[in-house]
Amino acid sequence: MRKCKLLIALVTVCLFVVIAGSAFGADMPKYELKFSTAATPMEPQTKGFMKFAEIIEELTGGNIKVTIYHSGQLADQKTQVLGTMRGDIDMCDGSPSWYADLVPYPEIGVLEAAYVFKSLDHLYAVVNGPIGKEYWDELRKRSGMVVLDTWFLGTRELNLTKKAGVVKKPADLKGVKLRMPGSEAWMDVGRGLGAQPTPLGFNEVYMALKTGTIDGQDNPLPTDFSSKFYEVTHYIVLTDHQMTIINPTINEKLWNSMPEDYKVYMKKALLIGRNLCNQLVLEQEAKLLAQFQNEFGMEIIIPDKVAFMENTKKVYVKNEKIWGEGVYEKIQNESANVYEAQ
Repeated sequence: MRKCKLLIALVTVCLFVVIAGSAFGADMPKYELKFSTAATPMEPQTKGFMKFAEIIEELTGGNIKVTIYHSGQLADQKTQVLGTMRGDIDMCDGSPSWYADLVPYPEIGVLEAAYVFKSLDHLYAVVNGPIGKEYWDELRKRSGMVVLDTWFLGTRELNLTKKAGVVKKPADLKGVKLRMPGSEAWMDVGRGLGAQPTPLGFNEVYMALKTGTIDGQDNPLPTDFSSKFYEVTHYIVLTDHQMTIINPTINEKLWNSMPEDYKVYMKKALLIGRNLCNQLVLEQEAKLLAQFQNEFGMEIIIPDKVAFMENTKKVYVKNEKIWGEGVYEKIQNESANVYEAQ
């Protein structure tokens, strides 16, 4: 009797293996995808992308293999978005500020405007809700790219050299050369903060800070740490001016070629990658201020955040014609009822 039960169990296992194997058998299409990012290996998003690549290969029995080209190996931030639009690159991590200039789709730039989001809950209520859906659908029509997910990279703070000096309000940034990614939406962020925005590729920032070509940059604390900007700067100014997001994005023709089950698995694998990325970001943000101050001797400055918010609104008045009247405020108020302890 035991031998019979054992035989049945073995047959059941074999049948499962055969069925699973047939689901991703020789007749199923195979994909070898190139994913481009300017992020370095130690950054949370790169670790998330690597996890995504691992999971999608497991879920599809090796039929989808994704190679992550980090640190701009394949293309810089601008070129990778254009390459994904054309289909020269399969996937990349784009963001609304790049889509605004490169598609072009200027209206979507509002999703990376300074102080547009109040919290992470607010951010996801917008980008994964009806407002976000309209933007992502329109982006697909205009660009031939499909946004598959939204990941959180942290809250951007000012990171300045000693030359820039102590900054507590927008007037203190007058004449300070603040690095910004090379798009108009990003340049407006720099202007809103009161600085002299200076366009520069991410992979050039460290040396530019070291040589004095720029006086500062803005990024989330985990990026400051992984890129070792603490070696060439002195101040962290907690402006909390932007909640940074990236979008794992795929060429539309490639996406349309995939079987529906592959699409489901891609989304599942990206969700696992997102959760890893977001967790690492939140953990690092909670710990890094003390490390920057105690281990690296940086000065942490608490600025007049209200002054920065008011200055930003003045700069954004001109963008009403681009984003649509009242859109900035509509997004700010989308999750007004999200609970926050007072």
